[in-house]
Amino acid sequence: MGQIVFQIAKSIITSLSMFWEVLWPLILGFALSGIVQALVSKGSIAKLLGRDNAKCYSLASLFGAASSSCSYAAVALARSLFRKGATFTSSMIFEIASTNLVIEMGLVLLVLLGWQFLAAEVVGGILMIVIISIIFKVTLSKRLVNLAKGQAERGLTGRMEGHAEMDMSLSGGSFISRLFSRHGFTSVSHYFVADWDSVWIDVFLGFLIAGALATFVPASFWRVFFFSGNPTLAAIEGPLVGPLVAMVSFVCSIGNIPLAAVLWREGISFGGVVSFIFADLLVLPIIDIYRRYYGKKVMLYILGTFYVAMVVAGYAVEFLFSILKITPTNRNITILLTNISWNYTTVLNIIFIALALLLIARFLKTNGLGMLKMMNQPPQENHSHHHH
Repeated sequence: MGQIVFQIAKSIITSLSMFWEVLWPLILGFALSGIVQALVSKGSIAKLLGRDNAKCYSLASLFGAASSSCSYAAVALARSLFRKGATFTSSMIFEIASTNLVIEMGLVLLVLLGWQFLAAEVVGGILMIVIISIIFKVTLSKRLVNLAKGQAERGLTGRMEGHAEMDMSLSGGSFISRLFSRHGFTSVSHYFVADWDSVWIDVFLGFLIAGALATFVPASFWRVFFFSGNPTLAAIEGPLVGPLVAMVSFVCSIGNIPLAAVLWREGISFGGVVSFIFADLLVLPIIDIYRRYYGKKVMLYILGTFYVAMVVAGYAVEFLFSILKITPTNRNITILLTNISWNYTTVLNIIFIALALLLIARFLKTNGLGMLKMMNQPPQENHSHHHH
């Protein structure tokens, strides 16, 4: 009994230590994301994504990268854009970019796993977008799009529709004047808290599960599961099983980054980590939301095409980084072994916690709780929230 209590305590301490190490990049990432979202209007996006061409796909990628990293909000916003006139392909590309190319995701990857994984995420994310656009061009029929459109117009609820519909961006004046205005500060604070509200459960679960896996699952299991003794088999298997592991983890968005760190330490291939991270859009609850949003046939189409794109992107990153000789080899993830202590991480955390408290204070002072309540209401009760 004492041993079990010790292991549970060790698991929780590991989770807390990992979270402490990435707290400042999380706060910084969400603050920067809030700034970008405050300056880019969601209402103007759909009309720019109404055609299937390279320009629209590029804009969808840029707008996605500038949005929230919450997978549920990304999926909800993609449907909203589709209903407002964006093409189905552009909507899906937006969705991919908004979960794989966002600022906070990159910062956490950099701190938790290193620059190679950040580079792999960016390169792999772009490759996945290209692959999806090609697959959709070849295989997506008008009949399937019409099925998706008909189901989308029914407006069945999933999760985070309020976050997807809420537009608190500013218009008029220069970039600097908008950013440093009172309304700009308010808008950034509201986006900052709203984004945290949308992802905190996944972040909490991600670190908790990562700590449990690191503590309770023996290394011998992972060595067999990932073919760690055979690099060739490991490289072949990794991108294939990475998304499958992610699907059953029930954790998406930033929450799957600590899980990726544990899997990397335990022997999954580099390409496998990449495909695992991309699969935050294929966790089982989100697959069910696809069914509600677009119907069963389109859900199966998204599942199949996304899986293929994730696997191919994982293989491509593995091959490219191997050719360039920049594939990481160190699997000793120091954050998994680090205890909270007085160092530069603690100093940065104190600074950015102060920033977070400042933004939260502004949020509370400007009826942020009322806005959050509106966002979490059913869509039919929810109305757009603007700052002028």
